[in-house]
Amino acid sequence: MTLIKSISGIRGTIGGKPGDNLTPIDAVKFAAAYGIWLKEYSKKSKLKVVIGRDARLSGEMIQNLVVSTLVGLGIDVIDLNLSTTPTVEIAVPLEEADGGIILTASHNPKQWNALKLLNEKGEFLDAEQGAKILEIADSEDFDFSEVDELGEIFKNDAYIDIHIDEVLDLDLVDAETIRKAKFKVVVDGVNSTGGIAIPKLLEALGVETVKLYCDPTGHFPHNPEPLKEHLGDISKLVVEEKADFGIVVDPDVDRLAFVDNKGEMFGEEYTLVACADYVLGKTKGDTVSNLSSSRALRDVTEKHGGTYKAAAVGEVNVVAKMKDTKAIIGGEGNGGIIYPESHYGRDSLVGTALFLMLMAEKGGTVAELRASYPSYFMSKKKIQLTQDIDVDGILKSMEAKYKEEEISTIDGVKIDFEENWVHLRKSNTEPIIRVYTEAKSQKEADSLADRIIGEIEAVIAG
Repeated sequence: MTLIKSISGIRGTIGGKPGDNLTPIDAVKFAAAYGIWLKEYSKKSKLKVVIGRDARLSGEMIQNLVVSTLVGLGIDVIDLNLSTTPTVEIAVPLEEADGGIILTASHNPKQWNALKLLNEKGEFLDAEQGAKILEIADSEDFDFSEVDELGEIFKNDAYIDIHIDEVLDLDLVDAETIRKAKFKVVVDGVNSTGGIAIPKLLEALGVETVKLYCDPTGHFPHNPEPLKEHLGDISKLVVEEKADFGIVVDPDVDRLAFVDNKGEMFGEEYTLVACADYVLGKTKGDTVSNLSSSRALRDVTEKHGGTYKAAAVGEVNVVAKMKDTKAIIGGEGNGGIIYPESHYGRDSLVGTALFLMLMAEKGGTVAELRASYPSYFMSKKKIQLTQDIDVDGILKSMEAKYKEEEISTIDGVKIDFEENWVHLRKSNTEPIIRVYTEAKSQKEADSLADRIIGEIEAVIAG
């Protein structure tokens, strides 16, 4: 059982002892710390916070605890109940709220939950703000409101529909163009809120939809991380239904993956590549992704005359770099699309609409589209950690070992070889070292990852 406190929020497994896992006491303490910080940060006498959650089994319990804690601090709550991460993000500015909390552990299995914290723009907090909240939580210096000053709860279950309307209103999305293409699509909503939002969007765009695991029960039918090894059912169903492609999202709907018409993975990395290809073909500009993302985005950006920049891993880092460079689209190679014309957050609804526009205008099959892009293959592996392992020391030793290569240390250690690369970093959300590699073939990418893992394990063994 695990509790991970970081500048990006608190995440943990349900049950067990306070401080070791995500218990009711931890949820209340962290929600209180956020509320106290928000009061100091906003300098306003009356505050409003938007709350939404994915469908995981512990969601309602955590939601009740968090909402009641904020009300106890005199903060009004806009309760979206079942929602998505990007839906909460767009709701914050639309409601003129002072912040937001999304209750979701994203791609983690059902025993996990988390509090993701937003500012008044509906964007994730920066490192300094996150550190301050952790400091307040540790101090437990909470001052709750008296009875006449308690906050109020306002329920609003319309925001997924509002979100869809916002997507349909984007200049580069034309529902009639998509409708005329007469697409047939299979959707795997992993029995969470994507099973509500994505089919509703597709219906609004005139797309015939076959639903798979779209009942938001929170009983995930497979590992919820949208990777090839977890998606055998949708791959099979796309072929059986003779669908144009399949759509897969994670439980909170900020990661988007496609399955092509042959039942093969389009590749999470290529979700952003395809969406950027469409946007850059309509609007000249630059792109950003993180250090662990494919070189294919750089290649497609340069094909359209733009410039590509890399940021440290983490949505807040990508957003900061996008703002600095005025990038017109960006995101992360895990299927996260950030399109500033909508908002500065990873959004599978926006990504789905952009991808449908690309396919409607290009014609052909999704398999043919994938074959048209530069061919890179990634391996994403991990090394499980124990408390006694000196992760920073391991990364330093790998940096020293490959000092003759092109090295970046802005986020872990990235080693750029001439034909491939490896990125090593300590996860902020799990007790692991992530080992990402990319090469011109899957065999080469896997081989490079295995080699590096072997070298790290040798360092650990001493």
